[in-house]
Amino acid sequence: MKKEYWFVVITYIAMQLSSIVGMPIFMLIGSLSGMPADELKVKAAAYWIVFSFLAALSLILILMRKDMRERIDTRNQASIRTSILWAIAGVFLALIAQSLAGSIEQMFGVKSESENTQNLISLIYEVPMVIFVTSVIGPILEEILFRKIIFGSLNKRFNFFISALISSVIFGLAHGELEHLLLYTAMGFTFAFLYAQTGRILVSMVAHIAMNTLVIILQVLYREDIEKMLDTAQAFIGGLL
Repeated sequence: MKKEYWFVVITYIAMQLSSIVGMPIFMLIGSLSGMPADELKVKAAAYWIVFSFLAALSLILILMRKDMRERIDTRNQASIRTSILWAIAGVFLALIAQSLAGSIEQMFGVKSESENTQNLISLIYEVPMVIFVTSVIGPILEEILFRKIIFGSLNKRFNFFISALISSVIFGLAHGELEHLLLYTAMGFTFAFLYAQTGRILVSMVAHIAMNTLVIILQVLYREDIEKMLDTAQAFIGGLL
């Protein structure tokens, strides 16, 4: 991989681990307001997610500026019209992949709800600004890292299936929910397919952003209805970031 790609990987890992240092700092600052400890902990987590993701995105865009300025061989890219159609279709493909993977997981007794998703939804209720992170910033970061850098680098040496599978498993492991590894791997595979099919990272980004936004709308606006549906039909909706 290019040197700047390694710096992007390091930045992403540092962002994921940064709460170890960042949250105590935010809690210390927040304690001056006299806020109850439980509420303070949740708000500190939410605000740190916003801060760390924005900081990571800013740094990664700086690291990738040379890469973005390089002339792209448009012969390997789908037309704009075709790319738009794939981006739209990609949302449905990702949701179908989630549903199929979720159904398989349930056959093995895995709980249908994603703890990662529910934690993020709880943070959104406390600090609505987190919506922007889960809907936009997170997907952009993940598409740059897991699709453009990891999948793109692997795809230069291996065929599509191997490259997509390896990058998607890494994508799943990065979410920290081993019980839902199949679910996240299926999503990652779908986004890798969109990127490979069109040659445009913006296509997988748009599909990922749209899917996350749809999941958030459903989870936030219809949370009680979804919980009832999960209890009765054991359906699965949404894995975020």
